[in-house]
Amino acid sequence: MMADIKSDPDAAERKLLQGMRKASLAEGITLLALIFIAVPLKYLAGYSAATAIMGPIHGAAFLIFLGMLVQSQTTKGWSSGDRLLLLIAAFIPFGAIASGRALKRKEETLFAL
Repeated sequence: MMADIKSDPDAAERKLLQGMRKASLAEGITLLALIFIAVPLKYLAGYSAATAIMGPIHGAAFLIFLGMLVQSQTTKGWSSGDRLLLLIAAFIPFGAIASGRALKRKEETLFAL
């Protein structure tokens, strides 16, 4: 399998897009959990451990997504505007839904699935 990816640049790009969709979903879910679960638990119930736990988890998910976004600079068919929109969506609750759809469309466009 690894030899296929190394010999076929399209397979590597497709794998990157699929990974970005997963990373975007993870980032979006952790953002929602942080905003709608952990922060209310901290301020309404006095349970500050919720943000102490969820904050770093979301931070790690965001950094992974950001790393994959930077890695996408080598992928064909991407503009700076595409990457900027994905980055902006990462800061918006439920933005991962739009990102996931955009990444799926990009994958279908680039690889004519």
